[in-house]
Amino acid sequence: MMHDFDILIDRRYTSSLKWDRYGDRDIIPLWVADMDFAAPPAVLAAIHERVNHGVLGYTKVPRELTDILVEYLSSNFRWDVSRESIVYLPGLVCGLHVAARSVGSVGDEQVIFTPIYPPFFNASTSAGRILREVPLLQDPKSLEWTIDFKMLQSVVSPRTRLLLLCNPHNPVGRVFSYTELSRLAEFCVARDITICSDEIHNGLLLDPIARHIPIATMNEATAQKTITLMAPSKTYNIPGLACSFAIIQNREIRKAFTDVMNGIVPHVNVLGYAATIAAYRDSQEWLDDLLDYLRVNRDLVMDTLSRIPRITISKVEATYLAWIDVRALQLENGTKFFENAGVGLSDGAEFGAPGFVRLNFACRRELLQNALLRITNAIAGT
Repeated sequence: MMHDFDILIDRRYTSSLKWDRYGDRDIIPLWVADMDFAAPPAVLAAIHERVNHGVLGYTKVPRELTDILVEYLSSNFRWDVSRESIVYLPGLVCGLHVAARSVGSVGDEQVIFTPIYPPFFNASTSAGRILREVPLLQDPKSLEWTIDFKMLQSVVSPRTRLLLLCNPHNPVGRVFSYTELSRLAEFCVARDITICSDEIHNGLLLDPIARHIPIATMNEATAQKTITLMAPSKTYNIPGLACSFAIIQNREIRKAFTDVMNGIVPHVNVLGYAATIAAYRDSQEWLDDLLDYLRVNRDLVMDTLSRIPRITISKVEATYLAWIDVRALQLENGTKFFENAGVGLSDGAEFGAPGFVRLNFACRRELLQNALLRITNAIAGT
């Protein structure tokens, strides 16, 4: 491995959302989804070069970046899109909100699969849409999460205009299969339902047989009904640089989307553009090493927690987030319990699943081992 992810980088007192949450308390923060690793060397070099230029003025979209993304989509997913299909955004959450506002009208219905990344809940409701939830199914033996198509059919109505999908899924870590995506695409196209697909974790596949398939690539009919959201922020650990993009192949849907953005959504900043170019163009070796490191961390988490009675953890096929069922512990407040044990986790209630917690294992292995020991000892004491 060329890149060392065991290097200690002290993030305390740097206005880090993740690390400053607990102040001086002895709590290891494994909650919000950013990694404790330095960004790829090529990205840092590109930022330094741009800063050294000295002028940080208003910036148009670099033509090179769009060319890189068109090639990225083609080479990774056999997905040929036009340059005009790519719309730049200062964040993926922003894209969720724009999509929710740009499809249909106030009072229409929108569907999500729960548990789900928290912004999915308020994207629809803040747009004046009626939110319908379809819980994912979990197999009691394999613990694999799947789409409940029977429930989906019962929830959808003629007023349903948008389905918000997350694939790879945050927080359960699934990479949905071709069969599942094909069935979902057929379901939505037949009912004239637009799909907004959050695919921000597509570069973080940990299962060797997992393959990310953008749902828009199912067929042309699906492509014409899909808004796909992607970003380099999770994969290359540059969320603070705020550069994301939507792929919208249908001209009318794209116009409605950009009309909502107009005058409200700010442009991507100059350093975000520079970093995104370097990430997709020059950082593959770094990413390969990162994935190797994350796989070992993932296995450490699963091996450790699967041996603890009364909790269960499903396989993490993608992302660096472990979804843990602690309902059998009958805790009054799971996050407070683990914080008292010295580990900061995300509360499953925020994802629509009380009794679960989410653990971010994208950190130094020594720190992760310490956190897992604290978790093990705390549960043993209940």
